[in-house]
Amino acid sequence: MLRLLQPGIRLKRWLLIMLVGMLAFAVGFVLITHHDGPFHYALWIATIPLTGGEMPLALPAATGAGFLVISLFLVWFSLRKVVRVFAQAAAGNPNGATKDLVQVLVDRRPSASLLRVVGMGGGTGLSTLLRGLKEYPVELTAVVTVSDDGGSSGRLRAGLDMPPPGDIRHCLTALAEAEPLMERLFHHRFSVDGTELNGHSLGNLIIAGLQEITGDFQQAISEASRVLAVRGRVLPSTNRPLVLKAMMADGREVVGETAITGCGCVIREVTLAPPDATPLPETLEALEEADVIIVGPGSVYTSLLPNLLIPGVVEALIASPAIKIFVCNVMTQPGETDGFTAARHLEVVLDHLPCENPFHYAVVNLQRPPLDVMADYEQMGQRFVEPDLARIRALGVTPLTAALLADIHLARHDPDKLARCILEHVAREARWPKLLKRRK
Repeated sequence: MLRLLQPGIRLKRWLLIMLVGMLAFAVGFVLITHHDGPFHYALWIATIPLTGGEMPLALPAATGAGFLVISLFLVWFSLRKVVRVFAQAAAGNPNGATKDLVQVLVDRRPSASLLRVVGMGGGTGLSTLLRGLKEYPVELTAVVTVSDDGGSSGRLRAGLDMPPPGDIRHCLTALAEAEPLMERLFHHRFSVDGTELNGHSLGNLIIAGLQEITGDFQQAISEASRVLAVRGRVLPSTNRPLVLKAMMADGREVVGETAITGCGCVIREVTLAPPDATPLPETLEALEEADVIIVGPGSVYTSLLPNLLIPGVVEALIASPAIKIFVCNVMTQPGETDGFTAARHLEVVLDHLPCENPFHYAVVNLQRPPLDVMADYEQMGQRFVEPDLARIRALGVTPLTAALLADIHLARHDPDKLARCILEHVAREARWPKLLKRRK
């Protein structure tokens, strides 16, 4: 019981309402069953201005009945809320019966003392970062781009006039604490040739269905977050689908994220349509209150910049007192960042911002993939991103370097190595050593 009274569990308010309801029941019971007593005297004093000192015989019984009705409602309402708190804890308990629900509630409680981290990006890059950070005592908010127009997301976007749910789905499952089967279910992709379902991800369809039910894309994401017992918040950068436009070095304009990535030409500049898209108020609030803001990893032109180009987002990023960190990719991307070094990734982002450099640090991987892995990527036109640290420092940004590759046959960030690289520095700067203690 003492653990349940800790701040942030959100039980005390409902227990207090339940106690008030029980007291109201006692008052109502006494007024009905006893013809004299302190409650009758108090009722007589309160009604003197209306009755002239003579209390009608039926008034105590009627008042008592009113107290009983109010008490039953308060007890029912508070009990419903208490059951809901424990039900959510049970749904989000990855260890089943091996971990008591009270401890789950204690672990999941929001706290003002937690480091507030905002991650911005899209696709697999941001979800990789989130998988690492969620294992540490931080309060997470993911701001996800909504400019994808290919695959299942693109079909749902075109057919239902909704923001694309694919990148949102990746971030939801990255932060999920539900059963592994639920995560697999959200990622399940139908393979039924000749049908409308072919190629669709079940998670995308669920989010689309929730939007039709709730009438709001952000509300649909919130409901999906409850189903998956998400640790943190996932927010779309805006509540409407965005169209990405690119001006190529040869003067051509290419419209649409899929067309841009498949063009194979050097990109000079990207813009958004509509240009007056507005960010969610929750996004601006998260940036304002953040202790750390992380941009990347992810496709510079198609995942990172679509978030930063929304009017008001960069202004909130600049105004925030948070530590601002840019995470550079491990490998270049064909048709987007061919030949880019680490500093060039950062320069492209800065060239698109209508302000001075907002970043304090840049996370750069120093670990080269094995030769056989490099050979596989070179066949796809991808190269290792060279860590030109001196050029990054010349931009006014301090490099944070480490060996960050995952121990798999792919050149990708390891979620825990990436999170720990960031948090180790933040722990030193902010003097929060408890950041490096992983959650139980």
